[in-house]
Amino acid sequence: MSLLKNRRFQIAAVILLLAIPGAWLLARDKGSEASPLIAGVTKGEFKVTVTTSGELRALKFVQITVPPNTQQAEVYQMKIASLVPEGTLVKAGDVVAEIDRSTIANKFAEITLALQKAQAVYEQAMLDSTLNLSKAREEIRSMELGLEEKRLAKEQAVYEAPTVKRQAEIDLEKAERALAQAKVDYKTKTEQAQAKMREVGADLGRQQNKLQIVQTVMQGFTITAPAPGMVIYVKEWNGRKKTVGSQVSSWEPAVATLPDLTQMESVTYVNEIDVRKIAAGQPVVLTLDSDPGKKLTGTVTSVANVGEQRPNTDSKVFEVRVNIEQADTTLRPGMTTGNIVETLRKPNVLSVPLEALNSQEGVPFVYRQQGARVRKQEVVTGDMNDDSVIILQGLDADDKVYLTAPANADKMDLERLPGSTAGQQPPAPTAGGDTALKAKVSPADTTPKRKD
Repeated sequence: MSLLKNRRFQIAAVILLLAIPGAWLLARDKGSEASPLIAGVTKGEFKVTVTTSGELRALKFVQITVPPNTQQAEVYQMKIASLVPEGTLVKAGDVVAEIDRSTIANKFAEITLALQKAQAVYEQAMLDSTLNLSKAREEIRSMELGLEEKRLAKEQAVYEAPTVKRQAEIDLEKAERALAQAKVDYKTKTEQAQAKMREVGADLGRQQNKLQIVQTVMQGFTITAPAPGMVIYVKEWNGRKKTVGSQVSSWEPAVATLPDLTQMESVTYVNEIDVRKIAAGQPVVLTLDSDPGKKLTGTVTSVANVGEQRPNTDSKVFEVRVNIEQADTTLRPGMTTGNIVETLRKPNVLSVPLEALNSQEGVPFVYRQQGARVRKQEVVTGDMNDDSVIILQGLDADDKVYLTAPANADKMDLERLPGSTAGQQPPAPTAGGDTALKAKVSPADTTPKRKD
């Protein structure tokens, strides 16, 4: 009987021991849910930054292109037949790429046939001119002999009857006039023959020039490096890099580049919301995806005035170029960078986390702790970043604010600042950053507002 009582006592003790931690945990969780989160007002330097990803590119480079006179050869679209691997170090004169010759081979055959035809026409015109002028010269020679006969006949008719004498004179005059006309005609035929030869000669020269251009272009389809360097493929309109099988054209002749690796820049694209904060001359901190521990410094050099639609994006973006100040031999074109652009810096200002900021009918306020009390205090805000907002009026450096609404928040009265007109008209934005609040919310909405 005594053993049974002891066993029951032990079981009850075990149950009690197990129940106490569970009850303590429940009580702790309940208390933590009821306890609001509190943060202090920060005084010090305040920064506004814009973070984007970019791609390294050389500031200076030498382009490797197809021959420049492809348009004169009437070859407009070409295909890359072979290409050395990207990143290959080449010397001046090394073969970089081969262009498919099938298109220009057809053009070469076509022009060769046209040249043969032009040569035949030229030879035929030359033979015709020679024959016609030879006949004309023979006719003139015959007329000169006939004229001599008429002159002798006239001399012999001196003692003849007047009619015979007159007939001899007429025949001589006709012969003289015919000879003079034949000489004029010969001159005209000579000029006609020369004009004909110039015409067919020009066509022949044109075909010869075309053939020479095509031959030069064909030789240039073996593309060599104009200078020593590292081969980097150029990108097509869709952002993909050229490779074997890619098309090149007379208006987009670049195949690859030889960049100067001592001067690099990061090219990034910023959305239309953030681009208005960015200006040339702002400092930038850059990181490399390939080496996250390495940090570089740079400066914004240019901001595009016109947005563009990039592949695989729905919104307009603006190109921003960042010059990298340090020379680093490990940097390569095409590397992905993280760019942190510092758009605003203000020293010695008060700021609170964005979670602490609320709005009621367009009036910004915070829940300010004052001893054991909590006050619903209006504040005047300034610039903001992704985490914090500047407080211009309404708080002091040693104040503490609630990050979540207290339990009796709906029963608190909003304490306005003296002379405040907030809520009566839209607040004007301050220069250099965003105003903290841009939307008007209902009095019951005390959810902390945070900029996404």
